[in-house]
Amino acid sequence: MFSMALVGLGCVFITIGTIGLVRFPDLYSKLHALAKVDNVGLGCIALGLMLDAPSLSLALKIGAIWLLTLVSSASLAYIIASAKRKEEVFGAD
Repeated sequence: MFSMALVGLGCVFITIGTIGLVRFPDLYSKLHALAKVDNVGLGCIALGLMLDAPSLSLALKIGAIWLLTLVSSASLAYIIASAKRKEEVFGAD
């Protein structure tokens, strides 16, 4: 029951992040919605799935997937924001 609630909460967070992606005006706000809110949503879904996993190895694999997604999302958000900032400061080449 608790795992289903976590998965549902994760879906709510991902929906909010997607709405933020569509509605926010600038790139930095959109990156914040994607990098923060969607990672919390994915974490809730992963934790809910880990609690219902039939074996420990499957639960650890789900956790590893979430951690890799967390690291890659943060890295890509930094790269995109850095490129946008350089474009704003130095102009488009």
